[in-house]
Amino acid sequence: MGEERTMKKKAIKPLLDLDLPRVKPRSFVEWKTLRRWGQLPGSERGVPGYLLRLAREEAGLTQTELASRLDVTQQAVAQAERWQSNPTIAFMVSWMRACGRELDLGYRKTRTQNVERRT
Repeated sequence: MGEERTMKKKAIKPLLDLDLPRVKPRSFVEWKTLRRWGQLPGSERGVPGYLLRLAREEAGLTQTELASRLDVTQQAVAQAERWQSNPTIAFMVSWMRACGRELDLGYRKTRTQNVERRT
């Protein structure tokens, strides 16, 4: 029976190392803490809504103050700060400017070199 348990542990361990996206959203406080500790999984580092909220909080603005600067409602700001939000790049640029920040987007080649091209 001891050998069976060891085999199960070995089979489960690789699954724990996968960087799978979360099904249930993480709270902002937990996300912010894990980010500060450098422990966020790669799939969670760029959650747009939480990055927007972080920028607003660091700028010392309330949702109402930011909404006024963006000429939108406070509810629109609250909605944009959610885990599931999907703001446009133009909206994010405006948001960051209103917070005294600059949006920096980029991309890089993945580690996998053998990418098939379909024509």
